[in-house]
Amino acid sequence: MKTIRAAWVAAMIAGGLAAVPVAFAKPPAIAAGTPSVAVGPQYDTTHVYVSPEDYDRFTDSVVATFGGSKSKQGVFQVTPTPSQTMSQLVFTPVGTISVFGFKTPIPYPFGTERTGYLVTDMDAAVKAARANGADVIVDPFPDPIGRDAIIQWPGGMNMQLYWHTQAPHYDALQTVPENRVYVSPQNLHKLVHDFVKFSHGKVVSDVPAAPGIEIGRPSDTYRRIRIESGFGKMTVLVTDGHLPYPFGRETTGYEVSNLDETLQKAKAAGVSVLVPPFTSDGREAAIVRFPGGYIAEIHAGMAK
Repeated sequence: MKTIRAAWVAAMIAGGLAAVPVAFAKPPAIAAGTPSVAVGPQYDTTHVYVSPEDYDRFTDSVVATFGGSKSKQGVFQVTPTPSQTMSQLVFTPVGTISVFGFKTPIPYPFGTERTGYLVTDMDAAVKAARANGADVIVDPFPDPIGRDAIIQWPGGMNMQLYWHTQAPHYDALQTVPENRVYVSPQNLHKLVHDFVKFSHGKVVSDVPAAPGIEIGRPSDTYRRIRIESGFGKMTVLVTDGHLPYPFGRETTGYEVSNLDETLQKAKAAGVSVLVPPFTSDGREAAIVRFPGGYIAEIHAGMAK
C-alpha cells in the first residue's frame, strides 16, 4: 500500500495536481553541459528608457547622485527592425546604466527588458537560456558593436543578453546592485530554479515572512529570496500583486555607504523621494524617482 500511495503522489505531483513544498536552502544542481556565460556585475546594466528631452537631465542626475561618469553619447539603431535612439552608458560605483532616448517609435518588445547581461558567447548563452526554461523572445541580431537577444523567464521577467565584438573593460563596482524581481507564488519555484541553473548562482537567503514594510505593507509579511551569481545580485519578492505605488516599479536597488547623504545629493539634482527612508533587514532603504521617470530603490547597511 505504501508503494501504491507513493506512486499515486508522484503522479499527482507530475501532473501539477498536488502542491510541493518549496525550499531553496540549497541551489538546484547545474545541468550537465550548461556553460557559465557570465562576465561580471559591472557589465550588467539596468536599461532605462527616457524621452529625448529628459535625456541629459536624467544622466546628469544619476552622476550627481551616485558619482561616476558617462560614455560618449550617440544615435544608433539597436533593434533588429528600423529605429533610431540616443544611447549612452552611465558608469557609477554602484552600478552601470544603459540609457535609451528613442527618436522613433520603440519596436516591440524593446523597452520591456529590465537589464542587459554581458555574456562570453551569445550562441552558448541563448542555448543555455532555452535549456534552463527561458523563452527567447528576440532571436540574436547584430548591433553596431556586437550581438543582442532578449529572453523571458517564468513570471514575465525580460532581460537582454549582449556580446561585444571587442571585449569591454569596465572598472569593478564598489557595491553590486540588486535586480529586484516581483513574482507571483505560482511562478516562484520555476523562476528561481531556472535562473539559478542558468546563472550558475546560489540562493543566499530565503525568508518566508519578510517584513511587509519592504513592499509598502507594514502590517503584512511576504516571501523574499536573494540570489547571487556571476551576473550579480537578484532579489525575488513574492507577492499577491496588491502593491501600493511605487512598489513593484523599481527594477534595481543600489547600495550606497550613506543613505542620507545620497538622498541629499539626489534631491539637489531634481530627484524625488517617493518612499522616505525605512529600516528593515539590517538596512535603511528609500525609493526615488529620477528626472524622466526612472524609479529606483537605494539602500545602505546599518552600523552594527
